[in-house]
Amino acid sequence: MKLISWNVNGLRAGLRKGLLEYMAGSGADVICFQETKLHPGDVQHVEWPAGYEPVWNSAVKKGYSGTAIFSRIKPRRVTLGIGVPEHDAEGRVITVEFDDFQLMTVYQPNSQRGLTRLEYRTQGWDPAFLTHLVKLERRKPVVFCGDLNVAHEEIDLANPASNRRNAGFTDEERTNFRALLDRGFVDTFRAFTPEGGHYSWWSQRLDCRARNIGWRVDYFVASEKLRPALKRAWISPEVMGSDHCPVGLELAV
Repeated sequence: MKLISWNVNGLRAGLRKGLLEYMAGSGADVICFQETKLHPGDVQHVEWPAGYEPVWNSAVKKGYSGTAIFSRIKPRRVTLGIGVPEHDAEGRVITVEFDDFQLMTVYQPNSQRGLTRLEYRTQGWDPAFLTHLVKLERRKPVVFCGDLNVAHEEIDLANPASNRRNAGFTDEERTNFRALLDRGFVDTFRAFTPEGGHYSWWSQRLDCRARNIGWRVDYFVASEKLRPALKRAWISPEVMGSDHCPVGLELAV
């Protein structure tokens, strides 16, 4: 099964930049989007590529956050959010259950400039998300993907020294992500590619993308139980249309 995840930084903007053509040519069984910034009625006129059925989770606040999953395989079950009202108003999580595993798209909160949301992210969201994830895994193995808004290790960003204590590279965020992996989850890209220099987000200033001065903040993370099924994981920096690029995972299921 071929899975793709992409923070599109506004799905309507993506539609003007070749998103439909990308979807049609991707060969993906499931495509997960983050930061859709819309409600379904905003794109009801769009003819999506054949075979894909969408599931939406939109933020209450218009033009903000939001996630979507487009699948060619009918899910056995669909769940929106993580079951905690204070975290679910921003449309950050969708979970779909297939025969062999559960797939979640997640747009984790950004700690923001000046770390104004660091406490919410690390003391509110992260523990609640991990609790939900562990509960899900008791039912069936989990794959979760999306913009996790954290660069885990120094090799996951081009300039670690100058970005320490910036949002996405604080000790608190990195420690929480490491603790999640230690609960029995695999950073699938690192299972195949141990070296640095591979990024999924670039600032739109100072020609950072062309110079590959970026961060790896977009992931596929899988239950350890699924490690034998991992076939390949990749990043697609050549795909334009957002300040993030797509990431992918192929599973032998």
